[in-house]
Amino acid sequence: MELDISRTVLIDIAATTVERIGGLDIAAAPIKASEMLGGVRSGPRRPRALKVTREGANVSVDIGLNIEYGKNLVSVSQSVQRAITENIELMTGLKVRAVNVTVQGLSLPSQAAVRATS
Repeated sequence: MELDISRTVLIDIAATTVERIGGLDIAAAPIKASEMLGGVRSGPRRPRALKVTREGANVSVDIGLNIEYGKNLVSVSQSVQRAITENIELMTGLKVRAVNVTVQGLSLPSQAAVRATS
Protein backbone atom coordinates (compact mmCIF):
# COMPACT_ATOMS: atom_id res chain seq x y z
CA MET A 1 0.00 0.00 0.00
CA GLU A 2 1.36 3.40 -0.99
CA LEU A 3 0.59 6.58 0.91
CA ASP A 4 0.93 10.03 -0.64
CA ILE A 5 1.58 13.00 1.64
CA SER A 6 0.64 16.32 0.10
CA ARG A 7 2.97 19.29 0.01
CA THR A 8 0.39 21.27 1.99
CA VAL A 9 0.73 18.85 4.91
CA LEU A 10 4.51 19.25 4.85
CA ILE A 11 4.12 23.06 4.83
CA ASP A 12 1.68 22.84 7.77
CA ILE A 13 4.13 20.69 9.76
CA ALA A 14 6.95 23.18 9.18
CA ALA A 15 4.76 26.21 9.98
CA THR A 16 3.36 24.68 13.17
CA THR A 17 6.87 23.75 14.27
CA VAL A 18 8.06 27.35 13.85
CA GLU A 19 4.99 28.74 15.65
CA ARG A 20 5.93 26.70 18.73
CA ILE A 21 9.41 28.25 18.95
CA GLY A 22 9.38 31.57 20.79
CA GLY A 23 10.89 34.79 19.53
CA LEU A 24 10.36 34.32 15.80
CA ASP A 25 7.79 34.12 13.05
CA ILE A 26 7.66 33.23 9.39
CA ALA A 27 8.32 36.26 7.20
CA ALA A 28 5.98 37.37 4.45
CA ALA A 29 6.93 36.17 0.99
CA PRO A 30 8.74 38.78 -1.10
CA ILE A 31 6.51 40.83 -3.38
CA LYS A 32 7.21 40.54 -7.10
CA ALA A 33 7.24 43.70 -9.20
CA SER A 34 4.27 42.46 -11.23
CA GLU A 35 2.26 42.01 -8.01
CA MET A 36 3.06 45.56 -6.89
CA LEU A 37 1.97 47.00 -10.24
CA GLY A 38 -1.14 44.82 -10.23
CA GLY A 39 -2.24 46.11 -6.84
CA VAL A 40 -1.96 42.90 -4.81
CA ARG A 41 -2.87 43.84 -1.26
CA SER A 42 -0.96 42.79 1.79
CA GLY A 43 -2.55 41.55 4.97
CA PRO A 44 -3.30 38.35 6.83
CA ARG A 45 -3.73 36.36 3.61
CA ARG A 46 -0.32 37.39 2.30
CA PRO A 47 1.80 34.33 1.37
CA ARG A 48 4.58 33.42 3.76
CA ALA A 49 8.22 32.75 2.95
CA LEU A 50 7.90 28.99 3.30
CA LYS A 51 8.53 26.58 0.45
CA VAL A 52 8.67 22.80 0.55
CA THR A 53 10.11 20.77 -2.32
CA ARG A 54 9.66 17.03 -2.47
CA GLU A 55 11.49 14.61 -4.74
CA GLY A 56 10.37 11.08 -3.99
CA ALA A 57 11.05 10.37 -0.32
CA ASN A 58 13.34 13.43 0.05
CA VAL A 59 12.16 16.82 1.28
CA SER A 60 13.83 20.24 1.22
CA VAL A 61 12.46 23.25 3.10
CA ASP A 62 13.23 26.92 2.40
CA ILE A 63 12.01 29.29 5.08
CA GLY A 64 12.36 33.02 5.72
CA LEU A 65 12.17 34.18 9.33
CA ASN A 66 11.75 37.35 11.33
CA ILE A 67 13.66 36.86 14.58
CA GLU A 68 13.20 38.86 17.75
CA TYR A 69 15.86 41.53 18.29
CA GLY A 70 18.49 40.40 20.80
CA LYS A 71 18.23 36.67 20.02
CA ASN A 72 21.27 34.82 18.70
CA LEU A 73 20.47 34.47 14.99
CA VAL A 74 22.69 31.43 14.45
CA SER A 75 21.40 29.40 17.40
CA VAL A 76 17.74 30.24 16.64
CA SER A 77 18.24 29.27 12.98
CA GLN A 78 19.89 25.99 13.97
CA SER A 79 17.04 25.24 16.39
CA VAL A 80 14.52 25.82 13.60
CA GLN A 81 16.47 23.52 11.27
CA ARG A 82 16.61 20.73 13.86
CA ALA A 83 12.96 21.05 14.88
CA ILE A 84 11.60 21.09 11.33
CA THR A 85 13.79 18.12 10.34
CA GLU A 86 12.75 16.07 13.39
CA ASN A 87 9.03 16.79 13.04
CA ILE A 88 8.77 16.12 9.30
CA GLU A 89 10.80 12.90 9.56
CA LEU A 90 8.89 11.71 12.66
CA MET A 91 5.42 12.48 11.32
CA THR A 92 5.87 11.38 7.70
CA GLY A 93 8.79 8.96 7.49
CA LEU A 94 10.26 11.09 4.69
CA LYS A 95 13.94 12.11 4.71
CA VAL A 96 14.68 15.83 5.08
CA ARG A 97 17.71 16.67 2.95
CA ALA A 98 17.91 20.37 3.82
CA VAL A 99 16.23 23.11 5.82
CA ASN A 100 17.49 26.40 4.41
CA VAL A 101 16.82 29.30 6.79
CA THR A 102 17.04 32.93 5.67
CA VAL A 103 16.75 35.62 8.32
CA GLN A 104 14.71 38.26 6.51
CA GLY A 105 14.13 40.68 9.35
CA LEU A 106 14.18 41.50 13.03
CA SER A 107 11.14 42.10 15.21
CA LEU A 108 10.80 43.96 18.48
CA PRO A 109 10.29 41.88 21.63
CA SER A 110 6.68 41.45 22.73
CA GLN A 111 5.42 43.67 25.57
CA ALA A 112 5.16 40.65 27.91
CA ALA A 113 8.83 39.78 27.33
CA VAL A 114 9.87 43.40 27.90
CA ARG A 115 7.97 43.58 31.20
CA ALA A 116 9.43 40.24 32.38
CA THR A 117 13.00 41.48 31.92
CA SER A 118 12.37 44.89 33.57
